[in-house]
Amino acid sequence: MVSPRRWLNLQEYQSKKLMQDSGVTVQRFFVADTASEALEAAKRLKVKEIVLKAQILAGGRGKGVFDSGLKGGVHLTKEPAAVGELAGKMLGFNLTTKQTPKEGVKVKTVMVAEALDISRETYFAILMDRSCNGPVMVGSPQGGVDIEEVAATTPELIFKEVIDIFEGVRDDQALRMAANLGFKGPLEKQAADQIKRLYELFLKVDATQVEVNPLGETPEGQVVCFDAKINFDDNAEFRQKAVFAMDDTTESDPLETEAAKYDLKYIGLDGNIACFVNGAGLAMATCDIIDLHGGKPANFLDLGGGVKENQVYVAFKLLTADPKVEAILVNIFGGIVNCAIIANGITKACRELELKVPLVVRLEGTNVQEAKRILSESGLPITSASDLDDAAKKAVAAIAKK
Repeated sequence: MVSPRRWLNLQEYQSKKLMQDSGVTVQRFFVADTASEALEAAKRLKVKEIVLKAQILAGGRGKGVFDSGLKGGVHLTKEPAAVGELAGKMLGFNLTTKQTPKEGVKVKTVMVAEALDISRETYFAILMDRSCNGPVMVGSPQGGVDIEEVAATTPELIFKEVIDIFEGVRDDQALRMAANLGFKGPLEKQAADQIKRLYELFLKVDATQVEVNPLGETPEGQVVCFDAKINFDDNAEFRQKAVFAMDDTTESDPLETEAAKYDLKYIGLDGNIACFVNGAGLAMATCDIIDLHGGKPANFLDLGGGVKENQVYVAFKLLTADPKVEAILVNIFGGIVNCAIIANGITKACRELELKVPLVVRLEGTNVQEAKRILSESGLPITSASDLDDAAKKAVAAIAKK
């Protein structure tokens, strides 16, 4: 069974570097960690206009506000000196956008890039399509906008090409897609070449999706990938170590990041009853039934399938690290999971962590009788529950007693 994992988060400059390494045309850029580095980068570019971008994972940078007083995480300027000054008001300061927490996110890196005019914007993506049993190219001459909206209002402007995974993108397919995107004359061949290079990148990094919006053309007659989003196959981590090493976890919940190290999936919520489950469906059912009985889930931690005793211990450590937690509800349905392993992990965690909050446990499935024996003979203050409804009632009641 595949263990659940967090999405891999790459900053804009990291995605552009991967594209650049595959021969995909992107704006020339440098990355800077200090204002002086940004100034030096602006001078080295030797271009008419420069764009300075704060590097955070959240969207809406352009309309964001820094706690330094600077407005906007994206700035255009023709003066290299201004780049150093602007970077000084970005680096080390928090940028707040519609997608960040209220306090914003600290900017540690900026991208200094060549600003290019865009005369026309198109949309292009390569993604895995289950219905086609492989990769598919999707494109539209309407780029720079929400592609879902284009598909809903003008579906005739969405073009698809199914890719034979053994053959790859054929020349005629690439040229046909380029023509459908509206590229004409020499630009058609240039766009077809970019499409083939993007497919090479898709394969090389084990991507599940490469989305370019916009894939644009400049007044000078150049086809450029201005912005890209790359999703990766988590199962390929063993052979994509360099890519996965770039994962930026600084904007993630620290508990979520720590959980991922042990192949656990943690989601923080705003209640006071921690939920320890196996499987996303069971997690949602547990949260719902707690809510039904007047309680509020504080989080849920999903064990997934092949569980080891140490994971149970780590899970308890993470759950109790949340100061909001006033009770823990364990709800395990042991199909793949051996309930006795869970029980041993629970008793170990209770003793070593000196658990201070009420613990309600409902176990069902593989080796459940042995698991119940382990819990009952442990001498620990563990409340057993006969089913999920009973467990939720007992967890809510345990808090009410406190």
